Amino acid sequence: MIGVSAYAERARWAAWDMPASVVPQRYLDKVLAAGGTPVVLPALPGVDGVLSRLDGLLLVGGGDVDPARYGAVPHRANGPVSAVRDAAELALLREALALRLPILGICRGLQLMNVALGGTLHQHVPDVVGHEGHAGGDGVFVRHDVHLHPRCILARALNRTTLDVPSLHHQAIDRLGEGLTACAWSDDGLIEAAELDGHPFTVGVQWHPEADAEVAVFSALVAAAAVPAPVVVV
Repeated sequence: MIGVSAYAERARWAAWDMPASVVPQRYLDKVLAAGGTPVVLPALPGVDGVLSRLDGLLLVGGGDVDPARYGAVPHRANGPVSAVRDAAELALLREALALRLPILGICRGLQLMNVALGGTLHQHVPDVVGHEGHAGGDGVFVRHDVHLHPRCILARALNRTTLDVPSLHHQAIDRLGEGLTACAWSDDGLIEAAELDGHPFTVGVQWHPEADAEVAVFSALVAAAAVPAPVVVV
């Protein structure tokens, strides 16, 4: 049972146009294809209370994390932020860490993980790397290679150290949060994945595996979630 964080957005369908909890279907499909059961977690106060009934957490992509949460002034290229979503996902992350649940963060999910642990973000990647090769525009994925450290969790799970990945982001990790170790990089040196030291499976990736045909990254999360939690004797 994998909890999947949701967007809090205004949405339109049929005759309706109103606030909604939204998750792109491809995230749910990939969790299901990997052998898990997705459970949508809306961005509501107290939603983290359900995590004790689940086996893992997926923090999906989306809009920019509020730069005030890491002490920065907003960049002119930033999009709108959602205080409601930031708060709900940070609470989910902290509770999942306390419960030692397996966690996978995708794009925004990795960035949120880094901020929650005291790290900072590059607010506009082209300013750092000098090109637009990490995003093709609104809703357009580009592809590029990432190189994984051979001893990282994902490299062992995927049995590969180079991946051709779909990418769509304008922000990325700058200073790593406490306990995080970078474990994948693009050719221009940008951090593309990180994992949390001393935790069985807390992994974030900057690319979008939900947009790929294969399910290997999600299979790694589901496999970690299937491992029984240790019994604590009081």
